[in-house]
Amino acid sequence: MARAYAIGMTHAPSSRLGPADWLSAGQDALCDTGPDALKAEPLALRLGVSKGSFYWHFRDVPAFHVALLADWETDAVSRLSDPLADQPTPTARLRALAQTLAGDTTGAAVIERAVRAWSQSHVGARGAVDRVDQARLTLVQDLLSETGIGNPEMARLLYAACVGMTQLDAAGPKGRAEAIGSLVDLVLALR
Repeated sequence: MARAYAIGMTHAPSSRLGPADWLSAGQDALCDTGPDALKAEPLALRLGVSKGSFYWHFRDVPAFHVALLADWETDAVSRLSDPLADQPTPTARLRALAQTLAGDTTGAAVIERAVRAWSQSHVGARGAVDRVDQARLTLVQDLLSETGIGNPEMARLLYAACVGMTQLDAAGPKGRAEAIGSLVDLVLALR
């Protein structure tokens, strides 16, 4: 299920919060404050409710972390097909995927940067990032294979450039997308 990321938005208090409300608040807290905010009390304060609601939906904070990461992972993998849907050739699909990954400006890109930062100190986050990276690498490799490039290291290099581009805010999303498009063209010229 794709999520609508509402980074930085506040949540209206409600007596009927569901797990999705807590997960959304967790995403916002992770992006705004970092992983230390992913506890029952800070999240309850953010939502304007008691922390009893948190424990109604999640056994404990580690279970919440598992749910938060599973939600992010599901969304990150499901979003892979979006840039490819209307592209007629493997070359166009590869370029569209790389440009989307490198130039993403949505809330999904913000949460991904936060999850990647969290993964440096949290084994569950590291696992989720690894699985998303593997799904993306597989797709990039498949697309490269369809264009006649079978070297798996080219997929790793191209994907690493996409991930790295997301850290170059000075270039802006258009500049990052153009730069990664040039890299795709260079890789394809090696055929």
